[in-house]
Amino acid sequence: MKKLLVASILSALGTSAYAADLPQGLDWQTNWDEPLFASAEAKRGGTYRTHILSFPQTLRSVGPDSNSGLRAYFLDDVPNLVSKHPDTLEWIPSLANEWAFGDDNKTVYFKLNPAAKWSDGKSVTADDFVFMLKFYRSKDIIAPWYNEYYSNVIAEVKKFDDLTFSVTSGIEKNPEDLLYTLGSLVPRPAHFYANPSKDENGDGIDDNFVRKYNFKSEPTTSAYYLDKVKKGKQLTFKHAGDDWWGYSNRYYQNRYNVDKIRIKVIRDNDIAMKHFEKGNLDAFSLLLPSLWHEKTSSEPYKQGYIHKFWGYNQMPQGAGGLWMNTAQPLLSDGELRKGIMLATDYDGMIENITRGDYSRKPHAMGFGHGNYDLPNPKPSKFDPEKAAEHFAKAGFDQIGPDGIRVNAKGERLSFGITYGRNSWTPRIAFLKEQAKLAGLEFTLNLVDGSAAFKYILEKKHELAFLNMGTADVPAYWEYFHSVNANKPQTNNHTNFSSPRLDKLIEQYKTEFDLAKKQGLSHQIQQEITTANVIVPGYMVPYAREAHWRWIKFPEQAMTKRTANMFPIDRTFGLHTFWIDTEAKKETKKAMKQGKAFPEVTVVDERYKL
Repeated sequence: MKKLLVASILSALGTSAYAADLPQGLDWQTNWDEPLFASAEAKRGGTYRTHILSFPQTLRSVGPDSNSGLRAYFLDDVPNLVSKHPDTLEWIPSLANEWAFGDDNKTVYFKLNPAAKWSDGKSVTADDFVFMLKFYRSKDIIAPWYNEYYSNVIAEVKKFDDLTFSVTSGIEKNPEDLLYTLGSLVPRPAHFYANPSKDENGDGIDDNFVRKYNFKSEPTTSAYYLDKVKKGKQLTFKHAGDDWWGYSNRYYQNRYNVDKIRIKVIRDNDIAMKHFEKGNLDAFSLLLPSLWHEKTSSEPYKQGYIHKFWGYNQMPQGAGGLWMNTAQPLLSDGELRKGIMLATDYDGMIENITRGDYSRKPHAMGFGHGNYDLPNPKPSKFDPEKAAEHFAKAGFDQIGPDGIRVNAKGERLSFGITYGRNSWTPRIAFLKEQAKLAGLEFTLNLVDGSAAFKYILEKKHELAFLNMGTADVPAYWEYFHSVNANKPQTNNHTNFSSPRLDKLIEQYKTEFDLAKKQGLSHQIQQEITTANVIVPGYMVPYAREAHWRWIKFPEQAMTKRTANMFPIDRTFGLHTFWIDTEAKKETKKAMKQGKAFPEVTVVDERYKL
């Protein structure tokens, strides 16, 4: 009885201190009323088997070489403080159960889910968010973008008690923008990185961070943690168990159903597809038109052992296409870049190589950002005659014996296109053949897997065939501000900047009024259009996959934000699928007996634009 009385008194004292520290009258918000998108029929268990094309160069989620590989598993797809419902796009709880806005247009207060734990069993606390700020500001992580973002965009993290803290933006923002920025934060495990003896500069981070943690996986708040690594061959993620903290949140229930995710390195997609059709992998991406249209008529498909799925989404599309590195001497010429824009036949490539399945990006910075996007932008159409006029203005006014233009110095109009997947070779080969009509030569520079992005980050490319991710609100600073130009390990892949663009980007970052911010976005996109530094590429507004019939998913399969149904090659997904062990036994028995099932192709067009 005395113990209960003491506990009660301490609790009361804690509540009193808590109330004194927090501002009075905060309007705490939450949202547990949105529709569920997982299935109550989902079953827990089994091992999901997939593949990647190359082993990641690091298990770090920040620092050199971390932008490729498996970063989605470690950072991009782990629980945020709050997230957007994938269908209604309303804010819903994730790591935080409640949130409240301060009266300064800069601060949001959060109350963490008290059940939240790291995969090593430690509780997630406000200290992990305080440490997060130190972590990202440290020069030891060698990540300029994070250093800048968490120094300027995020001004302060303040702890009130173990579960309650506030985050303050460096600038005033409207409520939607503010929650979008601050609610997307994820913690860093302070207990995991604590090592004061190796922190001579006193910033809380090991001075040898990059090397020490290159292949050391940190604890996670996700349902899956990295359990086993066979270097160069295989990685296995293991489920945190039925008592995973996330299941205390209704939006996570009936998701993340498999016990393990086993990722095997298979360096060739054709070989990987053979593994899949033998039953060694559970699902396989069919985004490539040649796969969907030509390679899915074999016996496993006809006999109904393997099913096909095509579902449309409404995901925002990121910047991408053909990036021109203006730090390369010839590509600094604006007339020459105009010529490349007109000599690059993306529309023809989409029609002839992707069978019209893909769509053209209307602008170099992507699509699907609502009022942030320019109204009705139009990418340049292929016009080799006009391209030739611009090349002539740039000094390439002679035609060599091989049909490629040359200038007075005898330099050929030739540029290498760096890319990272062999499956893209036919697309770039098509661009190469069409460019010849304007006297332009493209050479193909295939760099294996994650090494391709490293090559581009180090600014070694001339042209880069590359698409980047995005979110609801487009980002410009990382791609076009001068502070990131001519600097390795930044996303300014064009190395282009201008004083006017710098000013617009800085205004965009600090603008409070939503309509004005969107107007600045239009101006920035127009400046990028005028600069002619990215040929707008293609977008793929759907998920298209094959899977063995024992993989099940909800009747309403797609949401607006379902990027893929199953984790395949670096993409994590919403994890609403499950493995039906009885169906697996039934399928294997039928295969031995030569029994067939109905052929199945599911097409979900609810979110087709």
